[in-house]
Amino acid sequence: MNYRHAYHAGNFAEVVKHATLARVVAHLREKPAAFRILDTHAGAGLTDLAGPEASRTGEWRDGIGRLRDAALDGRARTLLAPYLDAVAACNTGDHLTTYPGSPVLVRGWLRPQDRLLAGELEPAAASALVRRMRGDTRVKVVMIDGWTALSAYLPPKERRGAVLIDPPFEQPNEFARLAEGLAVAHRKWPTGTYLAWYPIKDRRETDAFCRKLGRTGIPKMLRAELTIGPDRAATRLAGTGLVVINPPWKLQSDLAVLLPVLAEVLGRERPGTFGLDWLTTKN
Repeated sequence: MNYRHAYHAGNFAEVVKHATLARVVAHLREKPAAFRILDTHAGAGLTDLAGPEASRTGEWRDGIGRLRDAALDGRARTLLAPYLDAVAACNTGDHLTTYPGSPVLVRGWLRPQDRLLAGELEPAAASALVRRMRGDTRVKVVMIDGWTALSAYLPPKERRGAVLIDPPFEQPNEFARLAEGLAVAHRKWPTGTYLAWYPIKDRRETDAFCRKLGRTGIPKMLRAELTIGPDRAATRLAGTGLVVINPPWKLQSDLAVLLPVLAEVLGRERPGTFGLDWLTTKN
């Protein structure tokens, strides 16, 4: 499948991914020691929702558009506040005109001692991201293949932090590369937190991917999924998944609150379905 970020900016999958990323960073911020975020497939950083790609699909309207307008209860609103506040900071007034990608979101959550390393291979996207991050010494943008970055920049000198792996899934072997890349990265930095995103188009394919991950021997892998349509949809993404390695200890309880809310808000014709379970738990 083609998952070019601009076409799908702010859609339901981005909402789940970025809301989870926000919770991981929030937990990292609870300790004063510095942390580093590695974003392996960072993109351009900001999408114009009126631009040709995002306006062509309009997927953001059923993603961040719905969530921003939803009546959320106190607990869910508190957990989503860092994410929603970061989106609001990239817009003015009551209208959504832009959607921030993961590097722009993370930059908004960094403290003076924290760092972000953002990798992006596509030249135009990398150049746009460099311009957006110019002048911020906490952020380094590298024009590099994401899979190479995953191996080259671990472990970070801070020894605390997280890795976001958000491949475009434009190649038929992307699931295999993701499983293999996680195994290699975990061997280099076994204490890091990893967030690996994947699309759900065919349940058999995603289940095979998760079984392969389970056979790597990586401990403490939490799986979170949200499905808003039937599998094998011809033209639309059916669901979204995240595997989180070494999740912060409160992340499971956070997602247990958020996933039912997001399923209710983001479901297409009826509430979506969700799952939250451990692929592996052994230390």
